[in-house]
Parts: sequence; structure tokens; C-alpha cells
Amino acid sequence: MPDASSSAPATEAGLPPAIGPLLKRYLPELVGFRRDLHRHPELSYQEFRTTDRIVAALEEMGLSPVRLADTGCYVDIGHGPIAVGLRADIDALPIQEATGLEYSSVNDGVAHSCGHDIHTTVMVGVARVLADLHRTAHIAGTVRVVFQPAEEQLPGGALGVLRQGVLEGVPRMFALHCEPKVDVGRVGTRIGAITSASDTVRIELSGRGGHTSRPHLTQDLVYAMAQIAVNVPAVLSRRIDVRSGVAVVWGQMHAGVAPNAIPATGFMSGTLRCLDADAWHRAGALLDEVVHQVATPYEVDVQLEHVRGVPPVVNGETETTLLENAARAELGEDAVVLVDQSMGGEDFAWFLQEVPGAMMRLGTRTRGGHTYDLHQSDYIADEAAIGCGVQVMASAALRGIRLHAREQAEGPAVP
Repeated sequence: MPDASSSAPATEAGLPPAIGPLLKRYLPELVGFRRDLHRHPELSYQEFRTTDRIVAALEEMGLSPVRLADTGCYVDIGHGPIAVGLRADIDALPIQEATGLEYSSVNDGVAHSCGHDIHTTVMVGVARVLADLHRTAHIAGTVRVVFQPAEEQLPGGALGVLRQGVLEGVPRMFALHCEPKVDVGRVGTRIGAITSASDTVRIELSGRGGHTSRPHLTQDLVYAMAQIAVNVPAVLSRRIDVRSGVAVVWGQMHAGVAPNAIPATGFMSGTLRCLDADAWHRAGALLDEVVHQVATPYEVDVQLEHVRGVPPVVNGETETTLLENAARAELGEDAVVLVDQSMGGEDFAWFLQEVPGAMMRLGTRTRGGHTYDLHQSDYIADEAAIGCGVQVMASAALRGIRLHAREQAEGPAVP
């Protein structure tokens, strides 16, 4: 982990010293906390042990966390009105871990293969740093840290958190996500859409089957399915602005059991993704129309199930700039890289439908090391990323407090 004290000024106007030196004594404890979470991953809405561990850690700091319904929690740190919110997701994936790590998952078929154990640990570390600063320097604003369940289950646990009023009074939100294509010591940012909207689509087809030698006497369901698979994405690409990145991709198709028999039923399923919220809504409204238009010539019966997932995460310019300034101050001038837009879905988007904010990508690749992929059984994150994440997010929180105070006094301003 870079030594922030050698790459950044000791202070900036209105900010405490760099976070790195304050954090050093806590790093072994945080690594141990992360390894415990990694060894005991829990699926969406089942994060009971995980929540208990987070609550216990926060209470040991002298903080007063508030449990959410079933799983998850939040905690307020500082004094006065809420000035900024931070969010970590806490659930794991239904994947069998194959890393060979000494602290590999002991829960069969469940693993932290998306790095949520890193996210959670970073925010616990942020809480530790901010609590210490508040005791010694009295933070003149409140930071709300949210530990959110069920990010991996569409449409996401963020909606339940919002329904419980956790965002009330929070003027802006920040989050982070592991990025195995970026080296430890760096973060990736982007103004605008950084992740995609993500929906699931399932189509069930039925019709008169028959022998493949007499397709004219059938409603050729397999041929109709093939036309839907090819033409629905093509039609949408001509009805929706191509700059929005609308993509329908099929992951599953099934019909029939014999090569010489046209089946009477079949189904196909896939995802609809989009980088623009307005285009996402338009594509969703068009999908049923286009599917039925493509299927009509073949006279098959079509039942479409379109499950809305999450909108895109759209980073605000002000908030992204704030994150970048925090990263450069803590990790060095070369710490910020422009990351590609991800076509993956992320339910932090629901927070940003309500308030401005930004998500950054936290580099987890060992410099010169292997590039792993998220949601894979062999995903390994370099644990040095934990300290880097704490430094940037704690600094971002303090900058958020300063920015909020300035806005209250003068109106919106650049961080």
C-alpha cells in the first residue's frame, strides 16, 4: 500500500492529516476481520452472522449501530446533521470457492467471489478512523455508513434499505466496488454511467408441434424461437439510440428432445442491459411489442416475463471529482485511472435515483500479478486494497462534510 504521508501534503484547508498514518495500527485487525467474513460467506438476505460481526465491531468502537430488518445495519459517526452517506454491500454469491486460500469459505457452495467482504471491511475501517477522529478532533458533521444486504439478488436489497428510511436526510452517497483489472494503490472512476441497467427476460412459447418433415402443418416453435433470438436484439438496436448501449443477450434456450420432432413448448431467457436510464425505460416498454411482432408470422403463443432489475449507476460530476481528489491526496497523483463502463448491474443505482453520488472502483490486482475476474470461483483480491480503500473513502467522507457545509452556506460548489 502506498505511503500517503510521502505522496500527499499533510493537510488541506479544513481537512485533518492524511488518513494513511492514522490507519496503520488498525490494518492487521481489519485483515483479520476480512478473513473471518471471507471464511463465513452468506447469501442474500441470509447475512445474519455477517451482520452480527459488523455490529459487534462497531460497538467495540463505542458506536451505536442500528440493525435493519432481518440483516444489515447502519451507523452514524460525527456531530450534527448528516452530511454524507457511505455504503457497503455484505452478501456473497452461490459459487463454490476454488482459491486454495487458507481462509477459504467453509460454507459449501457460497463464496465472496465479488469482493463484498472487502467492501464491508473497508467501511468498518472507515468507521474506525472517523470514530477516532471524532473523539480527538470533533467531526463537524455526521457520516452515515450503511451495510446493505442482498446486492446480488435483483432488484437488490437497496430498495428495502430505502423503504426503511435510511436515506432520509442524507444529501449524497458514495460507494466502492472491487476492480481486479486495476492495480492495488489505484482507483478507477468515471463521470456518468459506470455500470449498466440489468433486467432478466424469459419467454415461453407454445404451439402445434409435429414431424420435422411437415413443418407447414405445425407452428414451428424452434424456428420462431430462433427468429426471436436474432431479431429482437436487432430491432431494439434500431428503435433505441445506439449510444445508450442497449443489449439483449440470451443465456438459455430449450425446446424439444428429438431431432425429427418439432416440439409444442419451449423457453428462452437472457438479460436486457443498458447504460442510459431513459433508454432503459424505453427499451422495457418496447420489448413486449417487438417480441410479439417477431413471433406473429409463426402463429406461436408467446408469454413474456420481463423482470426489472436495477437502473445504471450514474456518477455525478461533483461527487466523482471529490473521490478523485481524495484518492490523489491519499495515494498519490497517479492513483486515479479512467475505468471502462461495466455492463454489469449494481443496486447502488437505487440510492443514486434519490440523491447524487458516485461509486469508485477499488484496485485489487497485485502489481505484476494475475488478473482475476469477478464472480469466478478463483477470484483473489490483494488485501493491501483494504487500506487503500479506507484511506480514500474516509477522506471522501471528510471532504463530503466540508462540501456539504459549503453548500449550506453558499449553495452548490465544486469540491
